[in-house]
Amino acid sequence: METVYIVIVAVLFLLAASDLVVGVSNDAVNFLNSAIGSKVAPFKIIMIIASLGIIVGATFSSGMMEVARKGIFHPQYFYFSEIMYIFLAVMITDVILLDTFNTYGMPTSTTVSIVFELLGAAVGIAIIKGYTDSGAMMVGDYINSGKALAIISGILLSVVISFTVGAIVQFITRLVFSFNYKKTIKRYGAIWGGIAITAITYFILIKGAKGASFMSSDLKKTIIENTMMIIVISFAFWTIILQLFSWFTKFNVLKLIVLVGTFALAMAFAGNDLVNFIGVPLAGYESFNSFISNPGADPNGFLMADLTGKVKTPTLFLLIAGLIMVVTLWFSKKAKTVTKTEINLARQDAGFERFGSSGFARALVRGSSNLSKGINAFLPNSVVRSIDRRFDQSKPNDYTTDGEDAPSFDLIRASVNLVVASILISFATSLKLPLSTTYVTFMVAMGTSLSDKAWGRESAVYRITGVFSVIGGWFLTAFSAFTIALIVAFILYYGGITAVIILLAIAIFLVYRTHGIHKKVSEKTSSDDQEVNDISETNIADKSSETIIKNLRIVAYEYKRTIEGLDKEDLKILRKSGKEISKITTKTKYLKDNINVIVDKLKEDSENTAYYFVEVLDYMREMLHSISFINRPAYDHVNNNHKPLIEEQIKELQSLNEMLFDLIDMITKSIENGRYNELDNIISKQQEVIKFVGTIIKSQIKRVKNEVVGTRNSYLFLNLVNESKNLALQVVNLFKSQRDFYDFRQGQ
Repeated sequence: METVYIVIVAVLFLLAASDLVVGVSNDAVNFLNSAIGSKVAPFKIIMIIASLGIIVGATFSSGMMEVARKGIFHPQYFYFSEIMYIFLAVMITDVILLDTFNTYGMPTSTTVSIVFELLGAAVGIAIIKGYTDSGAMMVGDYINSGKALAIISGILLSVVISFTVGAIVQFITRLVFSFNYKKTIKRYGAIWGGIAITAITYFILIKGAKGASFMSSDLKKTIIENTMMIIVISFAFWTIILQLFSWFTKFNVLKLIVLVGTFALAMAFAGNDLVNFIGVPLAGYESFNSFISNPGADPNGFLMADLTGKVKTPTLFLLIAGLIMVVTLWFSKKAKTVTKTEINLARQDAGFERFGSSGFARALVRGSSNLSKGINAFLPNSVVRSIDRRFDQSKPNDYTTDGEDAPSFDLIRASVNLVVASILISFATSLKLPLSTTYVTFMVAMGTSLSDKAWGRESAVYRITGVFSVIGGWFLTAFSAFTIALIVAFILYYGGITAVIILLAIAIFLVYRTHGIHKKVSEKTSSDDQEVNDISETNIADKSSETIIKNLRIVAYEYKRTIEGLDKEDLKILRKSGKEISKITTKTKYLKDNINVIVDKLKEDSENTAYYFVEVLDYMREMLHSISFINRPAYDHVNNNHKPLIEEQIKELQSLNEMLFDLIDMITKSIENGRYNELDNIISKQQEVIKFVGTIIKSQIKRVKNEVVGTRNSYLFLNLVNESKNLALQVVNLFKSQRDFYDFRQGQ
């Protein structure tokens, strides 16, 4: 019997390692975004500082481990076998859930997931006890309702507090420093640095020291008794040092604040969130030790009262967990995907938005605009003008860079993000509340973005929709975590070791599957980004030619394949063709959406270059719309099992396909060889296509009059023919546009 539980404990620790990997992949966004978004230092330097913060913070987690053992349920009312099923259900659910969120780049809360998984699994086993044990209590009696509600309410309250505090602190900070902060940073930068670093020192060292496993009781007592003196000395020391640096060097105080803040937030993350990854396996390990220390005990009758006492987590376990987190931080590609989501929502400039708009976001922006106008009307004009001057972004400051190296936001906002988030998280850690670091850092970043007017009229509806999409994902996390853990607990209880093996196999398969999905999405995104980044002043015309040639060949092939699929009524062919068309349409849309990035890389006097490139993209998109409007109706017609086209219609479409292929081939070769003097021949070929389209439309009208074909047939055929005509028009327009682009570049 003991062998079974040894296997379960081993599985718990294996799942802990896996959970550390998927958990850090999601939570890396919390402490890396401000440093990466502001580009405070080279990426490797940021990673080294964050890694050191994780290692140090991991040793501060000991006190937090009690949450996993007794924070959500009363362990003294559960038998050893039941406790092990609860812990195993939690870990299996957590790995699957977090990995799914990571795959799609959505930052979720590891704290919320672990809390609701513990709650769901405990409720599941409590329900089973109610049906199988005649002496069982009510389900609610097994749950530590007071503590669970305090944790859950604290997590939800942190959303509002974090957003509000972040917005207020950022507004005040920006009023002091403004966007053009070259002068103000010399005056007040040392004081701001002293406040920031002192605040971080206070909450990390003094509050966090209570849980540090390596500190002796006497050292902790000495630190706590001299709190005020440490604060005063720290503030005076850092303010004086930073002021001296400011006077006598070109040292940027804000960079130090952001780097120290990154270290502090990574440290706070490890101190607060390590419990989410290894708290449950350690609780399972302690349960097993308690069980085997009572020889002859029945696993189905041995109550786990020992878990209610205090247990000090070995520092070695914490350090090993910290090292796994650091390795994951360096090598996880999914961490980078999640990071992009928050930076995209917080960036200062407008441009391509990942999220669309929603009715709620539009109403909120409209209401906020009206409220802002009302407040401005109430305030004296001099006050409004003074505030506007502090938030004026028209004059660039000396610490930003243009082009690809431009940060998503400046160092002022990055420092506020880190200081506010570090303080809130560390304070919660000191109270033994497993506050969600994701909720805090994300909402602080959104609050500072709002105050900094990053959500302007250009982007507000999209950013707000994105924020509420992420928040909606958080609620989905809670519901999913509770429900899945409850179901898994049921399966484990009744399925025993067989269920353990099957569920582990499912978990491994799902993680492997999502890894493949993420790899495909990442490769596509990287390819699209690379295509944008590769375009420069010197090669833009050549890149345009390459893209046109590639897309023309794809369009010619997919047109032929669509007619073939329609003739054979082969859904597989039509579906594959539709996917290929969708791919190139998305790529072209991505280029158009990122036209600002491309234009920014061109010379200041390159308006004409940008104009011709945009014109080429527009005609290319029109061409792709035409082929899409040919493929989709054909697919729908076959998919809905309508009558096939008659033989005469298929022959006409095949002839039309041959004529279009010749036209596209002529254009492709002309662009490929740089022979733009063949326009007359190309237009002549185009007119042949248009004339043939008129001929077969007349034939179709005769067929309709003679009742040879039905309504569906006529609707599809006329749509295909008309869109083919549009395709012929657009490919020639595209050729003309590229010719004008080529002539302009040759004349420069």
